[in-house]
Amino acid sequence: MSPHDDAHAAAATPTATAPTTGNGHTHGHSQGHTHGNDSFDFDWGVLSTQLEQEAEIRGPLYRQAAEWISGLLPAPGARRVLDIGSGPGVVSALLADVFPAAEVVAVDSTPELLERTAARAELLGLKGRVSTRLAELPDAVDTLGEADVIWAGNSLHHLGDQLAALEGFARRLRPGGVLALLEGGLSARHLPRDLGTGMGRPGLEVRFEARLAEWFGAMRSELPGAVRETEDWPALLTAAGLEPSGTRSFLLDIPAPAPLLVREQLVRTFTRLRDKNLAEGSADDREVLDRLLDPEDPRGLLKRPDVFLLEARTVHTARKV
Repeated sequence: MSPHDDAHAAAATPTATAPTTGNGHTHGHSQGHTHGNDSFDFDWGVLSTQLEQEAEIRGPLYRQAAEWISGLLPAPGARRVLDIGSGPGVVSALLADVFPAAEVVAVDSTPELLERTAARAELLGLKGRVSTRLAELPDAVDTLGEADVIWAGNSLHHLGDQLAALEGFARRLRPGGVLALLEGGLSARHLPRDLGTGMGRPGLEVRFEARLAEWFGAMRSELPGAVRETEDWPALLTAAGLEPSGTRSFLLDIPAPAPLLVREQLVRTFTRLRDKNLAEGSADDREVLDRLLDPEDPRGLLKRPDVFLLEARTVHTARKV
């Protein structure tokens, strides 16, 4: 994980990268579940703008993944696609474009995010092809109907019993259908290892990543019905009764100097890091974080010329035989 990995980190902060992509995301996709510990309560409605922008930034990466998945399907391709943990619907609309003959159903448990999905679909002329479904998973999985493709982008890890959830998804697949699970990859990087004299110790993002990893483990343990699994996704897909059909990683490479949209998104994510005290333990790191977030500081995120975005997202697929 990284400070920008997905909205999950951003909210713990989670998305993102991150506690991505919105599909988001950073994280961008999420189920919108809340947990008993306030540190893990995500207000996905409030995070909707961040999730939407994270998914838009990562649009080329998600499109590559969707096009690869389309090649795994038997003719005539997908007629119905479920987007599990659809967030604000950026990926739902993209899936409708990549699978032009399919109905795409955006599934989420947060009404505000589904409202954004519906608005996006109407704006893009997809109102008749992209629908929304308010559902709390995993309980409602058997009410979702059958599908030729199920896309679960950074949403499975919000469900306590991940294997049981995969078994539920497998029941929804038609014969020959594909489950695409976006989990893991390489953490996003945005800054040089050494930020320069007067900007603290080198390795700021690496230290944030370590704290986010601890947060993520605690978040998983607090989920209802949490079961600890070895994160061997092909093995879990096999255990769910599916036949693994390939794993690929997709690269997002936005070199320095990053455009304003990327910088603004990074400011929001680092702000959540600061507000949730994920920089705690080092006064030096907190001071550097304050400088990075200062819009007037020439070494801040909005002005420094060496801000970039480099990350990889991994997609695991399996087919129903």
